[in-house]
Amino acid sequence: MSGLSRREVLKRAALFTGTAFAAPVLVPSSVLGKTAPSNRLNLAVIGLGAQGKINLDAVKDQNLVALVDVDDVRAGNAFERFPKAKKFADFRKMLDAVEKKIDGVVIATPDHTHFHAAWWSMQRGKHIYLEKPMAHNVWQIRELTKLAAEKKLATQLGAQRHVLEGLRRGVEIVKAGTLGTITEVYSWLGGDRGMHDFPTGNEQVPSTLDWDLWLGPAPQQAYSAGYVPYNWRFWWDFGTGDAGNWGCHILDIPYWALDLKYPTKAEASGPPVDKRRTPKSMGVRFEFPATEKRPSVAVHWHQGVPQKVADLAKELKIKIGGFNNLFIGTEGKLFCGFGKEYHLSPDKKFADFKLPAPTFPKSPGFHKEWFQACMGGEPATCNFNYTGPMAETVILANVAYRAGGGFEWDAAALKPKNNPAAEALIREPFRKGWEI
Repeated sequence: MSGLSRREVLKRAALFTGTAFAAPVLVPSSVLGKTAPSNRLNLAVIGLGAQGKINLDAVKDQNLVALVDVDDVRAGNAFERFPKAKKFADFRKMLDAVEKKIDGVVIATPDHTHFHAAWWSMQRGKHIYLEKPMAHNVWQIRELTKLAAEKKLATQLGAQRHVLEGLRRGVEIVKAGTLGTITEVYSWLGGDRGMHDFPTGNEQVPSTLDWDLWLGPAPQQAYSAGYVPYNWRFWWDFGTGDAGNWGCHILDIPYWALDLKYPTKAEASGPPVDKRRTPKSMGVRFEFPATEKRPSVAVHWHQGVPQKVADLAKELKIKIGGFNNLFIGTEGKLFCGFGKEYHLSPDKKFADFKLPAPTFPKSPGFHKEWFQACMGGEPATCNFNYTGPMAETVILANVAYRAGGGFEWDAAALKPKNNPAAEALIREPFRKGWEI
């Protein structure tokens, strides 16, 4: 557009006003100057603490129209930093008040409120940046994925490690065919978080927190400091455990490397299931069907290092602290993760190995990818078309564990076969007043 006159640019912008495409009309700075308002998105930010603060810092140069948080303390100094942005506690009221003034919404709330904040924003045609694992159950994730496609919205799931050079290096090694045909992948998260103590009861709700709004669509229950501000993620009513917290980062590597989509089978094992609390460990095996490019492949997700991985690391005399994925192929094995370090075996075979030439365009920045997509550019790398199936699989790991076993998965129908306990977890009811 740099060769167009200012009049021609404005004329073309006018032609696109009111079309079905949801992107805002933007005029390049080369025409109107570097500080042209049309170079910035009008955004609302929902959730201002923890990851919300990180997102807020990442979008601070855009035009922030509204800021939303149910807790003034967790919001920190966000309202003071951006005094021109309207302050809200309820994102529903925010959307009603500023719907016509915003292009997109950035969401970093607890998992159980992701769906409603995103769904109601997307229904209004707003572009979405949404923290992982996208939503609280499989049905919610599928609905958001479909809605984004139907309304042609620019989306980005908060799998920020997708842009890391080390992560991309592992993906490129696999895609180059270095390991031959991949037959199995082990993906894991170290540590043993989960199973927190039950609330003591009779706790006073902080005066700065709107507890009813925080609960949102979750079942009605008493406030506890054991839920807020962080440990909600280890309670099934609100969170999705460390599978939901880390799965979309770690499984991003095999999903990207092998062009995975929906599994056809899930099998789980782990400690006895607690109805309210997420586990400290579990293991899930997924089967993914063959495609035109590769045969079927098994992907294992573990909380805790799988024994097979530990044994192989011991055999190879390597430390696995920086790794979270093991690819097993017909021609070799690869340990990789988020960092630049990797290990190929057999050692002798890969003694003279040289990395393949980079094939992925360098990211301008994870949030900037989304800005550009909102402005009509290429889709962001973690758009819902890619991350929706991955997020569903992450949540299916929890479903398989909680249902006490495995099932065949009919992705088209969102139905686990021959496992009624699993079927009940695919879509959960909403609290009265939060129905969709």
